[in-house]
Amino acid sequence: MNVEAIIIDGMAFALPIFIMAIGGIYSEKSGITMLALEGLQGFGAFTGAIAVLILSPVIGENSPKLIYIAIFAAMIGGMIYSMLHAVLSIHFLANQVISGVVVNILAAALTTFLTSLLNESLTGEASNKIQLGAAPRFTVPYLSSVPILGAFFKDVYIFVPFIMFFALIAWYVLYKTPYGLRLRACGENPYSVDAAGGNVNGIRFSAVMICGFLSGLAGIFFAYSTSANFSPSIYMGYGYLAIAALIFGNWKILPTLGVCVFFGLAKSGGYQLTLALGLSSKVSDLFLTIPYILTLLLLIFFSKHNHPPKAVGQPFD
Repeated sequence: MNVEAIIIDGMAFALPIFIMAIGGIYSEKSGITMLALEGLQGFGAFTGAIAVLILSPVIGENSPKLIYIAIFAAMIGGMIYSMLHAVLSIHFLANQVISGVVVNILAAALTTFLTSLLNESLTGEASNKIQLGAAPRFTVPYLSSVPILGAFFKDVYIFVPFIMFFALIAWYVLYKTPYGLRLRACGENPYSVDAAGGNVNGIRFSAVMICGFLSGLAGIFFAYSTSANFSPSIYMGYGYLAIAALIFGNWKILPTLGVCVFFGLAKSGGYQLTLALGLSSKVSDLFLTIPYILTLLLLIFFSKHNHPPKAVGQPFD
């Protein structure tokens, strides 16, 4: 098997899952159950794709600026859409699990409808896809020449530096700042935060918005890398894999990274195995289910060792 291809493709799958999982950690550490990652990354990808569709005739279809505009628009779009879950869960004290499911279903239906509507008005074709093209990649000099490990620095998507930057910032803010301390306390004992003069609902609202911000980045990564377009296929269960990763990572950022890398390498390894054995495309599609099968196995054997935030899912009044 091609080990380099396994690492390159595996990391391209693992890193957007990871940044989305960090968003979920922020939300759940603050006390808000986050099942809406699927919808947030999908709506973020939709917003970025619409920005590209509208601006490409203005600044040029091949302009390198488009990718950065798409990233910015996707993160802002995911953040704004996440406010729906925040309002339902925090201000209306809705059941957070139901709210997350509704946000997911609404995002899939709404973006599919709006994509067809906007395509028809702008291009004359009622297509449910927005073509984005292949995302640019780069190779890190010197480091990429290291045997085996150098594959981590080859054919890297342009999104990866953004993911690593925001992941480092998110880790620092969560564990090294007063805001992060209050956020984690809101998920353990929100009444103690309130007694100390903290704004529990404000912190929770901001945590959900951070979740949407990071999920939008993951969504536009998948839109560019997986299919080179935005379409309903963006809702492929990636958000639920991110939820599984943060649970197995015990709501901690570094262990969650390890779980995401494990999922990514398992997926790409299965695909490379089908190529090495010369198996049919039907069998290769079956190997794409490996991360989900691993999720079930991990749930069976490790879920009893997890320690979620004590106040997660509990509304604060």
